[in-house]
Amino acid sequence: MAAPHDDPLAKLRHDLRTPLNQIIGYGEMLLEDAQDEAQRGDLQRILAASNHLLEQVNTRLMPGGVADQAFHSAGKAEATLPQAEEEALAPSRFAGARLLVVDDKESNRDLLARRLEREGYLVATAFDGVDALEKLQATEFDLVLLDIMMPRLDGHGVLLELKSDERLRHTPVIMVSALDELSSVVRCITAGAEDYLPKPFNPTLLRARVGACLEKKSLRDQERRTYAALVASQAALAAELRDAAAYVESLLPPRASDERVAIDWIYKPSTSLGGDAFGYHWLDERHLAVYLLDVCGHGVGAALLSTSAMNVIRSQTLPDTDFHAPGSVLAGLNRAFQMESQNEMYFTIWYGVYDAHERAIRYASGGHHAGLLLLADGSQLQLEAQGPIIGLLPETSYHAESSAVPAGAKLHIFSDGVYEVRLQDGYVMDYDQFAGVVAGVASRGGRPRDIHATMQKVQGREEFEDDFSLLQLSFGDRAS
Repeated sequence: MAAPHDDPLAKLRHDLRTPLNQIIGYGEMLLEDAQDEAQRGDLQRILAASNHLLEQVNTRLMPGGVADQAFHSAGKAEATLPQAEEEALAPSRFAGARLLVVDDKESNRDLLARRLEREGYLVATAFDGVDALEKLQATEFDLVLLDIMMPRLDGHGVLLELKSDERLRHTPVIMVSALDELSSVVRCITAGAEDYLPKPFNPTLLRARVGACLEKKSLRDQERRTYAALVASQAALAAELRDAAAYVESLLPPRASDERVAIDWIYKPSTSLGGDAFGYHWLDERHLAVYLLDVCGHGVGAALLSTSAMNVIRSQTLPDTDFHAPGSVLAGLNRAFQMESQNEMYFTIWYGVYDAHERAIRYASGGHHAGLLLLADGSQLQLEAQGPIIGLLPETSYHAESSAVPAGAKLHIFSDGVYEVRLQDGYVMDYDQFAGVVAGVASRGGRPRDIHATMQKVQGREEFEDDFSLLQLSFGDRAS
């Protein structure tokens, strides 16, 4: 099929429909405003004659092709809708929306702009495709009504430019043209046009299709606003989590070293911030308390609970509690942090007291896995004690265990996020596998940061799903 501008018959239909479109359009608006019955009768006769002439153009100048006949039938149906339907429609709820009318014929632009302004829209016009793109770059529009046949840049070219521009691609477009070849319509719809109106347009369909396009744009705009709000909310949450992580880290004790024991640690919160916290302090000249706790779940709430428990231990403010006795400390924490008063959150904890004179450590566990003691000869001891999580039952008692700590030993206390990582083969590492990693790093004189780097390599990525918290206590030759 020849292109519309190359087909003489199509061009003739286009050239005849254009003035008829203007006569019918202006006549309908004048009829709407006319008060005098004689004037209304004259206008109705003019409109009837124009519609009859339009019918002759559509009938006698059609080549008889199936596609053309189908399009002609659709246009005829639009042209014969009763005026009463238009008058019954309520004013557009999108009044005030900014519309751009693009047509190379001034009379066409004026006619369509006047019709749309009657609906309460703010209408701007452009005389061709290049002018339209300049106006679209300068001003935000809610809808474009775009002619197909124009000099310099036709409607299809404008449409392609719009859809390739990230800022303008969501602006809806209705194609408006007197061309009746379906191929032109299909090209524009395929390129991203929302809808199509043939000239001369029916006012009722014009109103309905403009309203439908603005309705869809309103919904898309709402989706984008909702998405932007979600992104902003996630960014704010991420900032809060970073602040909370910085707060938790600011409460952690400084690394320490003397002839009795050197303490090193690493704390790497996950992106969702878990509930890890740890600490150590000398209860007196002889006894060193050391502990690590892990609150269930993630987020600011978990971080607040962990820091609250850490502060209670550090300040030794639990009533009826002997902080030299690990079992007593865990029982006191369990009474103070019951789940029903902590938003159903609980935590696990490993708490030990090192006696520097006896070179021994007593420890208890509230649902936490074992501490790992590496001896100078390369052997390992898992310092495990049985005890339920903190916060489950208020009258729970906790039993303490003890172990000798010879010179040169290294004690590792850590959260489960340190070793429960997914390996590159898809399996999750277990405690014993991690113990082997720690032993290997320790044999090379490694520090907590070296264990962290090794685990990054093991799982094949830098970020961990949970907080990475690990304490390392290296025991020297001197006893107090």
